[in-house]
Amino acid sequence: MEKDNNNKVPNNKPNGKVNLPKFNLNWMYMIIAVMLLGLYLTNESGSMIKSVSYDEFQNYVQSGYVNKIIGYDDSSVDVYIKPEHVKDVFKLDSTKAGKHPMVVTEAPSREKLDEFIEQQKFTNKFDGKVTYDKKKDYLSAVLWNILPFAFLIGLWIFFMRRMSGGGGGGGAGVFSVGKSKATLFEKGGANRVTFKDVAGLAEAKQEVEEIVEFLKEPQKYTDLGGKIPKGALLVGPPGTGKTLLAKAVAGEANVPFFSLAGSDFVEMFVGVGASRVRDLFKQAKEKAPCIVFIDEIDAVGRARGKNPSMGGNDERENTLNQLLTEMDGFGSNSGVIILAATNRVDVLDKALLRAGRFDRQIHVDLPDLNERKEVFGVHLRPIKIDNSVDVDLLARQTPGFSGADIANVCNEAALIAARNGKKFVGKQDFLDAVDRIIGGLEKKSKITTEAERRAIALHEAGHASLSWLLEHANPLIKVTIVPRGRALGAAWYLPEERQITTKEQMLDEMCATLGGRAAEDLFIGRISTGAMNDLERVTKQAFGMTAYLGMSDRLPNLCYYSNDEYSFSKPYSEKTAEIIDEEVKRIVNEQYDRAKQILSDHKEEHGELAQLLIEKEVIFAEDVERIFGKRPWASRSEEIMAYEQQNKGPVETVEPSTEEVEEKAGTEDEK
Repeated sequence: MEKDNNNKVPNNKPNGKVNLPKFNLNWMYMIIAVMLLGLYLTNESGSMIKSVSYDEFQNYVQSGYVNKIIGYDDSSVDVYIKPEHVKDVFKLDSTKAGKHPMVVTEAPSREKLDEFIEQQKFTNKFDGKVTYDKKKDYLSAVLWNILPFAFLIGLWIFFMRRMSGGGGGGGAGVFSVGKSKATLFEKGGANRVTFKDVAGLAEAKQEVEEIVEFLKEPQKYTDLGGKIPKGALLVGPPGTGKTLLAKAVAGEANVPFFSLAGSDFVEMFVGVGASRVRDLFKQAKEKAPCIVFIDEIDAVGRARGKNPSMGGNDERENTLNQLLTEMDGFGSNSGVIILAATNRVDVLDKALLRAGRFDRQIHVDLPDLNERKEVFGVHLRPIKIDNSVDVDLLARQTPGFSGADIANVCNEAALIAARNGKKFVGKQDFLDAVDRIIGGLEKKSKITTEAERRAIALHEAGHASLSWLLEHANPLIKVTIVPRGRALGAAWYLPEERQITTKEQMLDEMCATLGGRAAEDLFIGRISTGAMNDLERVTKQAFGMTAYLGMSDRLPNLCYYSNDEYSFSKPYSEKTAEIIDEEVKRIVNEQYDRAKQILSDHKEEHGELAQLLIEKEVIFAEDVERIFGKRPWASRSEEIMAYEQQNKGPVETVEPSTEEVEEKAGTEDEK
């Protein structure tokens, strides 16, 4: 026990040091304020005050002890005692009672007090001075006299702390406004992200893995004369995992990681952006080797000289110039790797994209079928699922979904299961979640007349019929006339995941899109507003074919596309614009007439399909096949039919909210 006692250190601190509280200037301010308040509230002479009854007060006056009387408007009375009679009243020596000892009492009323004093003066028992005054409000006196000074002192303390950087924390002070706002993640930190947390993106991960290997074993590459890449730009649509991939690089490399957004450089003060860039790279050099990640770099990296602002000093351009200098200027940034992410690479400055700054552009595309399976595997880990959940089915139902979309599907399925009181998330919950995200929420309470229901059914049956009869149209999955979101009806398709699209495929898709309007015109004899979304899509598609893709007969092999966002003139003449308008109208009208002709040739089948849709509200691909027969070229349709039979079984007439949705890709909404 002695040995233990000898080894003890006071307060468990090394070297016997005791942590004393640090001096804080605020203590002085508080002490001074308390002293001022005490001096103000206490009697100025430090004299004794005694509270007595009104009878005692009368006795003191009748005995000749009173020197002065002050009456107040609230009937309170202050009575000053003569020095020679202090001992008789306070039982103390006059030197201890203070300079002006006082007695306080409460009079019945001002009139009673006046009568008593006049009576005592008449009998010569009181010859002192009598005055009347208003009662002092000490609280108001404090508020009006002390609080202004306290407010000024507090305001001064606030600004001093802000200027010294202590009030804002993390560089929010006036003198630290030019400091970098980057968040530093030290190596070996908890909850780090690794490549195991990033599903899919095989090619992108292969690119960044080389950067990780270089940071881990630089000698392996430098021996062969290689140099570490200075920067890598992650490019891709929103939600594909660019930021997550950058976090995984830092987690795998186990090096310091600076993370910030492009907008963090932007400030209202001139010169702040460039100052923050300098401070960022200064910190990065001290932590080298390290990684600096700038998310949404297009906030500061937009092309220079194209800003329409009229100001003479462009703060964004100054920030970009400093960033260009730091990345590849006269200075050396050895060991500092820049990762950046954007989904608008077309607006970035060319000097930023050149080799030596961003040596690599890594494209992070939307996941394909196999990658979607991996992404579902990652997001299904924390979700309690049952045996009915088929990851292959979910992956095939979500073509074109990004990683963020898939995460949203999984979360929405869990919410649906919890809403229904389930303990596990099942297959139907995921199918409903996909329906909810793609088509919107079902609105069965929306009131529609019989005529409207028939028009909607004919419209949707027109889409379904043409998608079945046209070779290159997207295979049909499901058609419904149950309102969803802002749409009164919807049709689900499974588009083929292809890299290029031919003119014939685009024309067939346009024809199928116009099938709803053509069915209304052909079988009802009038058109409605329900085809607005269809017309918008085909118009944009026809314009793209004519102006951008060179698929027009009169303007072949020409592309008028321009990514200059600040260009205020068209890249073609007015005559060419007229030709484009004529070609767009011709293409759309040809496909519209074609849709009407095909529907006329299959009038009976279309009518039967529309009637079935009115009765059941939801129909599937096998219902269309039973009416129209098998498609002669439809290997994909046969695949869909087999998949439906495997996963759904025979179709029965059930409520639309419990219908199982099969292999859904996109929707065609009728507003």
